[in-house]
Amino acid sequence: MIKKSQRNICLVLMLFLLIASCKSSKKAVSSTSKSSLKDNISTPDSILFVNELANKVVEYAKQFDGVKYKYGGSTRKGMDCSGLIISSFGSENILLPRTTSDLSVTGIWIDLKEVQKGDLLFFATKKNSRKVNHVAIVTEARTGYVEFIHSTTSAGVILSNLAERYWYFAFVQARRVL
Repeated sequence: MIKKSQRNICLVLMLFLLIASCKSSKKAVSSTSKSSLKDNISTPDSILFVNELANKVVEYAKQFDGVKYKYGGSTRKGMDCSGLIISSFGSENILLPRTTSDLSVTGIWIDLKEVQKGDLLFFATKKNSRKVNHVAIVTEARTGYVEFIHSTTSAGVILSNLAERYWYFAFVQARRVL
């Protein structure tokens, strides 16, 4: 039988792990094989499939517009930036790593000129740092225009544009996971 003090210690540890989930180094495995998507991307049917998947992910993310920021959150009660990503892609059974730093090495690097709906954008928002600490999902992209959805500490889940001075200068890289 577990003693009360041992149970309390277990509860405190579980709570700590839940709060620190953004710092977790555990990597999730995608249920959608990235290699099979990349290998078959040249066929018209597979391009339509990826576009449809990206549309579904983005539409799901947009349902959280206005949800307040909560560190480690991934629900309507509160959402952090990587929580928005894992929830949105998870809605289509695409499992991704929980942390922004792990996400920043997932998928393939793409040039900003090539971003499409559903791609991930990574930012360094700390002063005098280029270390990635923020992630967003592209909601719309065309020449000279990139709109994205993300969760900010100041405004919660919002839509922004890469043309905004702050986000333009904070941008670090784009990655494709679909």
